[in-house]
Amino acid sequence: MTDLHSDRILILDFGSQYTQLIARRVRELGVYCEILPWDADPAKVGAFGAKGVILSGGPESVTEAGSPRAPEIVWSLGVPVLGICYGLQTMTAQLGGTVEVGTTREFGYAEIRARGHSALLRDIQDRANAEGHGLLDVWMSHGDRVTQLPPGFKVIASTADVPIAGIADEERRYYGLQFHPEVTHTTQGRAVYSRFVHDICGCGQAWTAANVIEDAVERVRAQVGERKVLLGLSGGVDSSVVAALLHRAIGDQLTCVFVDHGLLRLHEGDQVMQALGENLGVRIVRVNAAPRFLGALAGVDDPEAKRKIIGKLFIEVFEAEAQKLEDVAFLAQGTIYPDVIESAGAATGKAHVIKSHHNVGGLPTHMKLKLVEPLRELFKDEVRRIGTELGLPKTLVHRHPFPGPGLGVRILGAVTQQAADTLRHADAIFIEELRRAGWYEKTSQAFAVFLPVKSVGVTGDGRRYAPVIALRAVETVDFMTARWAHLPYELLDVCSRRIVNEVSGVSRVVYDISGKPPATIEWE
Repeated sequence: MTDLHSDRILILDFGSQYTQLIARRVRELGVYCEILPWDADPAKVGAFGAKGVILSGGPESVTEAGSPRAPEIVWSLGVPVLGICYGLQTMTAQLGGTVEVGTTREFGYAEIRARGHSALLRDIQDRANAEGHGLLDVWMSHGDRVTQLPPGFKVIASTADVPIAGIADEERRYYGLQFHPEVTHTTQGRAVYSRFVHDICGCGQAWTAANVIEDAVERVRAQVGERKVLLGLSGGVDSSVVAALLHRAIGDQLTCVFVDHGLLRLHEGDQVMQALGENLGVRIVRVNAAPRFLGALAGVDDPEAKRKIIGKLFIEVFEAEAQKLEDVAFLAQGTIYPDVIESAGAATGKAHVIKSHHNVGGLPTHMKLKLVEPLRELFKDEVRRIGTELGLPKTLVHRHPFPGPGLGVRILGAVTQQAADTLRHADAIFIEELRRAGWYEKTSQAFAVFLPVKSVGVTGDGRRYAPVIALRAVETVDFMTARWAHLPYELLDVCSRRIVNEVSGVSRVVYDISGKPPATIEWE
């Protein structure tokens, strides 16, 4: 079997919002990589076995006392190193060059001229100028700048405002770039990373969806043996892919429990049962717990209280079903790599943005089940590719994120059966029209919200007060920041007319044009 981890790149994170994007770009090139914080234990850095190291960008200034530095062991590993933005600056400072606070800041588009032919940028260009010099369209985000090269380095790129926008020590295979190759605005970014990981570091391209599946199947079989595995199936992308993957690995040793809490999207439960149960043959126990959930939520309008009620009750229902099964030794979870990274940051206090995840950190002690987490090394886009490779339908694999409490946090105020049914229908119309117009794939998350207000409306010759539906659609890369999707007026018009005409008891439709920040993506 192919060893997916023999060729590996280590990414040291200095707090950039793009660090995970760097890792995704490397993975897309067929190379396994991991992210560690800049102040990781040097012994762990040395033992990682990297064929190359990438130093990420970051929000700090190298010129400030106590600012982050790469572990000294990086410079003694004997492997290529690529510094991006802050990574370039700390490389410069640590190896004997000078970094100063810039008088001219660069944020956004810039045109780079490639200079001093280097192994990293040679023959990579968007176009050439009249003198035949290669030019690159790139994306910058920096204030500090390199003003003096470290010994042994040469300039390999510059802009009209920044004379030193790229450096190289070809003998030691150290490279630094002031721009960000990982963002889509740097049009040749993929070529730059390919040159580094494939040509300079000598990595192959073993990290493919087919190989990842083969590797995961073998690992699961080795871990589980003949014992049984339980999975809480939510219907989301991660748990659905885990179900399909485990079914391929261990077949009927897997039992999934699907708790329908009555707060799912239109026909979602049936779609999950068909895609996984009927089409793939996964063993699924479906529990209709809608009356129990709606009863517990009656009269509760505080968002956090709703989340706690739904979460606690979900665990109770799930555990009750689990106790009916015999000889279960493992609990499967849909933990993915960003969960691991962010939870590690929260545990150490090193992360600039701290986010906790229920999937990471173990189980209630009374359950006494061991964990199976076959997606733990994967990013979300990789999970989607794995799902497609396993035969899951595109509509399931590429579905927008859906909150754990479901419609419970998209119904503002108290949750009722009528509100849930109204919202389900309105949301389905919105998504249907987005798909029809080709906008579903262009947006990162889109949904309807039930507002706890009534607005006057006119139907026929009568007036009535009826609920209001808000529509929300955003575009984002990492869900940490987002901009509202600029949907065509014609599309919004169709959505509004259909919802008001087809959904009983809706008087008005509004569109949310708030970005994140200051708003969050979800309303609660």
